[in-house]
Amino acid sequence: MRKALLAAAALSLASPALADDTIKMGALATLEGAFAVLGEDSMRGVKMALEEFNNEAGGKKIELITGSSDASPDSAIRATRKLVEQDGVQVMVGPLSGSEGLAVKDYAKTQPNVTFLNGSSAAQDTTLRNPADNFFRFSTEGAQWMAGLGEYVYKEKGYRKVAVLAEDYSFPYTQVFGFLEPFCRLGGEAPVDARFWVPIGNKDYSSVIAALPDDVDAIFVALGGADAVNFLTQYEQAGGELPLVGGSITVDQSVLGSKGRTRSFVVGTPSAGPISDTWDNAAWNDFVAAYKKQFPDGFPSPSLFAHAYYINTKAALLALNEVDGDLSDGGKAYRAALSSLSFDTPTGKVSLDERRQAIADIFLTEVTEGPDGNLLNKTIKVIPQVTQTLGVPYEEFLEYGQVSRTNPTCQ
Repeated sequence: MRKALLAAAALSLASPALADDTIKMGALATLEGAFAVLGEDSMRGVKMALEEFNNEAGGKKIELITGSSDASPDSAIRATRKLVEQDGVQVMVGPLSGSEGLAVKDYAKTQPNVTFLNGSSAAQDTTLRNPADNFFRFSTEGAQWMAGLGEYVYKEKGYRKVAVLAEDYSFPYTQVFGFLEPFCRLGGEAPVDARFWVPIGNKDYSSVIAALPDDVDAIFVALGGADAVNFLTQYEQAGGELPLVGGSITVDQSVLGSKGRTRSFVVGTPSAGPISDTWDNAAWNDFVAAYKKQFPDGFPSPSLFAHAYYINTKAALLALNEVDGDLSDGGKAYRAALSSLSFDTPTGKVSLDERRQAIADIFLTEVTEGPDGNLLNKTIKVIPQVTQTLGVPYEEFLEYGQVSRTNPTCQ
């Protein structure tokens, strides 16, 4: 009898996955600082996907363990280390912000048996250069989000020269690159001395507003969360009159859903991104209805952060179903399933390229007031299946150089 018990105990220790009916999933979002409201909606996206799967995948229960950061790479790594090394998560979803994603991608290389899926982080180099084999991004990134916008404001709005205002880190560099590359190629200008870079959490924009040049047709603004609200409020109060061109998160629901005097000021602002509030599509309408039902205190319509975290979490669950929840090989089969995964989202089909980066539809939009008085992004055009290299061959795209404060020079 004693021998039998010892044998059973030994078998249990040798094959913990066979005895375990639970998979630990970590979810990291920015729940502190200027992007906290964005992080809250991100977690709603995670919970929507889990609700859709009844908190199960591959025949196993999903135990969700959450972590918080403040948008800095150091805080993202601290939270990720805790989730992986102390809590023992086997699948990780997150982070939210651009430079956080670059840091987590590098950390993923030190944890080859854990599988990482992006949250909404949208810096270009997270997947374009030196990607991690176990980091997957089923959401599109900042340059992809700008598809069609540079051409639109040049050809349809007639803008020829713009100033730039953006936060000073990797994601806004990516957005500015994605907007300016076609705008400048067509003949537009964005002089380097008319580009203003501010830290995350900046509260006083008076010096920037005073320095904005008069001889430009518009301001391209790539700020998010409280930063965007603070600038828009102060620019309106200062009597600013230049038209705006919006970065994706500058006119996202996390900003449009805020209270204050930005409402009438941003109506008519063109932008682009991975979602459109008025997208007339059954899958999108179902997604919005599910969001409103599950989160009656959320935004009038799900933000791109809820959308991105939902898609990445759903990808994680779909692939777990494909391998029957078996991660006993260190997740090798699971990652193979993720690599070949393609599925329909509320905004169209998503698949991955060879660097595990999403290919998906992008929406050209314009801010409008909805029938119930809420501000919405109205669909102008859908740009289908945008790749990370914007249709350019990979090696040729690398010759554009890394995104930065000055790339492209555009003068």
